[in-house]
Amino acid sequence: MTARIPQPSAAHDAAAAQPPAAIEVAHRPAARERRPLLPRDLPRRAFPKLVQNEARLVWRQPVSLAIGLVMPVLLLALLGSAFRGASLGGLSVAQAELPMLIVLVLATIALFGLPAPLATYREQGILRRLSTTPVPPAWVLGAQLAVNASIAVAGLMVLLVTGIAGFGLKTPQSVGGLALSVALAAVAVFGIGLWITGIASNAAMAGGIAWVTFFPLTFFAGVFVPLPILPAVVRDIGDWTPLGAAVHALQDATQAGFPPARFLLVLTGYALVSGALAIRFFRWE
Repeated sequence: MTARIPQPSAAHDAAAAQPPAAIEVAHRPAARERRPLLPRDLPRRAFPKLVQNEARLVWRQPVSLAIGLVMPVLLLALLGSAFRGASLGGLSVAQAELPMLIVLVLATIALFGLPAPLATYREQGILRRLSTTPVPPAWVLGAQLAVNASIAVAGLMVLLVTGIAGFGLKTPQSVGGLALSVALAAVAVFGIGLWITGIASNAAMAGGIAWVTFFPLTFFAGVFVPLPILPAVVRDIGDWTPLGAAVHALQDATQAGFPPARFLLVLTGYALVSGALAIRFFRWE
């Protein structure tokens, strides 16, 4: 009785005919599908609802509103009333300090109004839980940016209208230069705020880093001491800081004309660097 020798199957022959690389690719687990920023099954009205909810939270804890809308106007009224008739660099004190108040609005909202809520969301696991829902966590970031940017725009409009109507300040000589300077300064400081959010492990740490960052930036912008009074070396250093360059660009836009390219290039550089740092270090968990 002869033993029966098993014949190789067709599947075995096909597998043997494949090169090792093909077998490896066939057995390699499928890569995780990247989640789109805007899922197809998610209603487009979800993002406006998210913005509305973030605005309600800001209204319940109106720190950003007070900083962005009330404080700059109070400072302008104080400076305009206390130093009425005085001049600073050939301008009224209120006119000379208007660019400083504009960058103060941007800095306070970007460094205090933006990092703390996002750090709190990450600390409490809200962003991680959102990853299991159809709502992308990036939408929370977009909603926060939309709300804080709206507060900043409203604050700047109130500040300009109050200064022109209430204290006789001149209208900007270059509206386009003013808008460009404000936009570049906002991108620069909001990028710094997102970078702080990324490296801070909790809201308290985000607030501490924000204060440490806020004081030197605003000092070189002339917030605490007017720029004409500062020593020349301090003014030269301030020209290369984001808020210092923003003040100079805004001064030219409000008093002379379109800002010089030098300060706009400094602001552009800081906007690119801070944006890259925000993308590099921002984390959801």
